[in-house]
Amino acid sequence: MNTKSKIKAGLNTICFLLFSLTALILVGCDQQKAAIDSNNDATKDAIDDRKEAVDAAAENATNRTDLSATIDKANIEADKIAAKAQLDADKIKADADAEAAKARVDAVKAQQ
Repeated sequence: MNTKSKIKAGLNTICFLLFSLTALILVGCDQQKAAIDSNNDATKDAIDDRKEAVDAAAENATNRTDLSATIDKANIEADKIAAKAQLDADKIKADADAEAAKARVDAVKAQQ
């Protein structure tokens, strides 16, 4: 082999090695990018899952609050009805006491 052929073969070898090294670097970069994309997708999926959990918890809390408000309203209405019934009973008792007092006055007057 002559010197020119040796130099050409050496340059070809160097070019091949540089091309191979570049290809390896590019493949390595693509793998890193793929890993970054995969990690980003997993992070976004986890965030979406947490958002769904927050929505479910808020819905549950809203339902419990609505139920509690309904129970509170029913208790208030029951207390109102009981208080009115007691006041009606007090009114009837006051009328009966007044009638009894009148009857006593009439009885005393009749004895005189």
